This record gives sequence, structure tokens and C-alpha cells, in this order.
Amino acid sequence: MPGRIIAIAQQKGGVGKTTVTAHLAAAFAETGKRVALLDIDPQGTLIAWGGIRSALAPAPKFALSVEAIPGHRVREAAERLLRGADAVDFVLIDAPPHSDTDTRQALRAAHLTIAPIQPSPLDLWASKPVADLAEAANCPLAFLLNRTPPRARLTDAIAKGASELGGTLLKPRIGARVAFAAAMGEGLTVLETKPKSVGAEEVRAAAKAVLKLLK
Repeated sequence: MPGRIIAIAQQKGGVGKTTVTAHLAAAFAETGKRVALLDIDPQGTLIAWGGIRSALAPAPKFALSVEAIPGHRVREAAERLLRGADAVDFVLIDAPPHSDTDTRQALRAAHLTIAPIQPSPLDLWASKPVADLAEAANCPLAFLLNRTPPRARLTDAIAKGASELGGTLLKPRIGARVAFAAAMGEGLTVLETKPKSVGAEEVRAAAKAVLKLLK
């Protein structure tokens, strides 16, 4: 499979977008793929995580490059990373919330958009803007249920709503687990801090579902 660009986008804040970006990248890297991450969110959360990660000794298990890029340069930067002797297999873009302009640029560059969404009608209603942007960019869209409680009864409603917005709901879900925040604070992922945990398995399942869509 040729190199692929994946945008992680959601116009609603607080859905765990950066955590999902970092963990999907680690899951791809765990399978031997070369992965680069681009942070176009002015908040710079992903680049801050990458800075902590780059200073770790010994180096983390998975080699992940993280670069901050202005939104208007994201396509150029992503396509550059897919070319040449040092080409990567995947470029993941962490897009900003509340910014149609930069998100639009990311979606135009991407082969697939992943929109993290919490199992709540409020989150679903707030997801229409990213669905509209994906449609305008002719970019396939998939919703990933994130921060799900142990007994989420709204899954069917969210699935129906996602379909109505024009997106695919990925079957795997990622739970609301303290381990994710703890790992991110250390510049790591649960695949590195707790590789045999339920959370790590959830991330691996989500990554496999993403790969199926790309194929």
C-alpha cells in the first residue's frame, strides 16, 4: 500500500483528538510502519508531547517524528514526507478545532479523516461541521468513539447519527482510561507504558479498522 495521509479532525474541542493521533501513530509504528505526525493546531499540544518524547532516555520504543506546520503548508509537508529515500508509510495530521480554514487544508491533503467522538448526542450534533468539510474535500470520513464509559448505551444512536452525517462508525471503541492521559504526560503511549492493557488492545483494534478503510 502506498503512503497514506490521515487527518484527525473534529470541530468540537475536548474529544481527545491529540491523544487519538499519538496512539494511532504508535499502533502503526508497532507493526513496523514508518510514521510522521504533523501538528497544525495552534495550541501545539501534539508538538509539546513530541518535545517531551524526544528528550527521553532511553529513546521510546517507537520512532515517531513530530513537526509543527502552519495549516496552509500542510499538504506540501505531508506529501514531502511520503517521498524520497526517507519516505514514511503514514502521515497523521492533528487538525485544530474551531478552524474551518486549517481543517479544510488538512482534509484536502488526506486520504482519510478520523473524527473522534464521545458517545453523546451533543458530540454528534457538533460533528456536522467536520462532516461537511470532509464532504466538500471529497475525503472519506470515519467516526471513532473515544472516552467511552464501561456501559455506553448510546452506541446505536451514535452509529445511526454518524451514518446520517455521511461518515462510517468504526466498530472498535476506545475507553475512558486514566492510563491514556498518564502516558501522554510522559511523552509516551499506552502501547509503550502498558502494552498488554485493555487500552492498548483498544488502540490496536482501532488502528486495524482504520487500515481496512484505507485499503
